[in-house]
Amino acid sequence: MDKKTVRDLDVSGKKVLVRCDFNVPLDENKNITDKTRIIAALPTIKYLLERNAKVILCSHLGRPKGEFNMEYSLAPVAKELSNQLGFEVKLASDVTGDSAKSLAENLKEGEAILLENVRFDAREEKNEDSLSEELASLAEIYVNDAFGTCHRAHSSTAGVAKYLPSACGFLIEKELKNLGDALNNPQRPFVAILGGKKVSDKIGVIDNLLEKVDTLLIGGGMAYTFLKAMRYNIGNSICEEDKLELALSLIEKAKQKNVKMILPVDNKIGKELSEDCESKVVKSTEIPDGWQGLDIGPETIKLYENELRNAKTVLWNGPIGVFEFEQFAVGTKEIVKFLANLDDCTTIIGGGDSAAAVTKAGLSDKMTHISTGGGASLEFIEGKTLPGIDCIENK
Repeated sequence: MDKKTVRDLDVSGKKVLVRCDFNVPLDENKNITDKTRIIAALPTIKYLLERNAKVILCSHLGRPKGEFNMEYSLAPVAKELSNQLGFEVKLASDVTGDSAKSLAENLKEGEAILLENVRFDAREEKNEDSLSEELASLAEIYVNDAFGTCHRAHSSTAGVAKYLPSACGFLIEKELKNLGDALNNPQRPFVAILGGKKVSDKIGVIDNLLEKVDTLLIGGGMAYTFLKAMRYNIGNSICEEDKLELALSLIEKAKQKNVKMILPVDNKIGKELSEDCESKVVKSTEIPDGWQGLDIGPETIKLYENELRNAKTVLWNGPIGVFEFEQFAVGTKEIVKFLANLDDCTTIIGGGDSAAAVTKAGLSDKMTHISTGGGASLEFIEGKTLPGIDCIENK
């Protein structure tokens, strides 16, 4: 990795602005229901504190749309950080106003504060220089460790790097290493599993992976666009009619590249999209009108597992059924369990719903790497430049 990391900086006695991804899920009582993103940020924060830096933490939470909305306050995050670090992490009542300035000015070495939700300021998502300058004025060094927002060019993720010496934190370093090694230097056979609703969300990803993988397993809602393109009757299954030609061209590209592209051979179908709807298993060639495909069937599970059995690198992005509903979560769960038991195989889970499925199954510790960024990991896999990383100084 040619970008500077925190190891390349002398941070002692310096004020360091750290962009983290504390966009954590909260219940109705504002309790954090999944602390993964906070835990993932701790190595960088602790490294800086141990080297006597004065740490100013910054993040967004939810979508407050540029307005102060205490529904999206970072107060629960400040409380959890205080628990994790063993001292009070004070929360500013604003982003770059009097409260933030006062807390930053009075910060001592080995202490940390947290700015209020940066998306309370409408300038953040517009990447306005004025906000970038105000954030930069609070600190002497900028560290980006928010991989989940690296695909966004916002004031706190990219703009601020124009005004301060910059580096990546350990989380971004880890993400780039794991995702980068899988894509650019994989042990073979290299198998990718792609799910999710739409082909259109994954066109660039499929296109890029067909240059790199040995086998591509397609599941989720997008499988039905491929099946319809092959002239199968898909009943009422989700389908992007305007992407049928594209699906055929990707099938053709897979043949040309000698990549095995495998689609479901059977499906669990339902009368409607609900937890307790009538359901049954049918072959992919036999989905009747009035029914929709909502999960892969048992034969497809066996087929996928057979392809995964000898894999040395697996990259998975997107659930392969409607895993929110128990009766249509079977395919996703079985693949999670199978990956967890693979020996001598690098398993990379590409963030978002795939990561949620692995966490839900309680098998996170059995995977080599679970990305903290859904959209960011997708764009990285696609081969796009991520503004939040591109802006960091090279070594």
